[in-house]
Amino acid sequence: MENKILILGASGFVGNAIYKELLPYFDVYGTYFSTNNFFKQNQIFYHFDLEKDDVELILNDIRPHIIISALRGNYTALYALHQQLFTYVMATPFCKLLFLSSVRVFDGIKTNASYENNKTLANTSYGKNKIAIEKLLSPLPSHKYAILRLPMVLGVNAPRVILLKESIKNKCKFEVFPNLVINITSDTKLSQQIHYIINQNKFGIFHLGSTDLVHHSDLFLEIAEKLGGNLPIFTNTFTSNEDHFLAVLPKENKLPLQHQITVNEVIKEITCNESLITLKEKLI
Repeated sequence: MENKILILGASGFVGNAIYKELLPYFDVYGTYFSTNNFFKQNQIFYHFDLEKDDVELILNDIRPHIIISALRGNYTALYALHQQLFTYVMATPFCKLLFLSSVRVFDGIKTNASYENNKTLANTSYGKNKIAIEKLLSPLPSHKYAILRLPMVLGVNAPRVILLKESIKNKCKFEVFPNLVINITSDTKLSQQIHYIINQNKFGIFHLGSTDLVHHSDLFLEIAEKLGGNLPIFTNTFTSNEDHFLAVLPKENKLPLQHQITVNEVIKEITCNESLITLKEKLI
């Protein structure tokens, strides 16, 4: 059976990386909200306003085998959308949902990194919303959904990396958190992991972060140093006297070694790709 894949939020940083990874192998469709003409002119992209449009119209038109939920937006509207997705997936024998959740479902736990079966606890509205959607989806048959909890996702075009480069260029402030211990991933590695999960028909909860941890401040200092030029003005924000953790590590659902990544590999990917882009710009 041919896999039709619908990516909700395919114009965003993460969603578009997934779209580019899957497009050569599957019949891929996506939604966009931006005013970018590329998405307007691309016939496999559907304009979708989370707060105004009915996703059921898109679902009935495409009849996807796999739905990847990579949307961000109004929390009430997101929850209502996933209620519709739940109903559609439950009623459609061939359909499966991959929900992109977040490390933020553990942002109320600060003493250690979190594993798949750890109890969720969030202090932020964003984390609480992700928990609510995870709970909403939990009555689905286990083989019909997967929850993918993501750490900070970086890449050449990641919003944080763009902000860092602007801070370097303009010699302005960039906020870092010296006591925050995190893990990370790259947009390309995450997309490859999702490709593997689809190909192998995996289900359950996945923690798709780097296998090692790093302090937030050390991470961005190293990236800035490897990007070259001046350093930004790093401003240190301390939220506690002790180290606190915001990291998702796998224990039960480990992916094969070739689909894992380390902090150093993420940094190398960002800085090497940036160097290639700079070189191309000089040659043009």
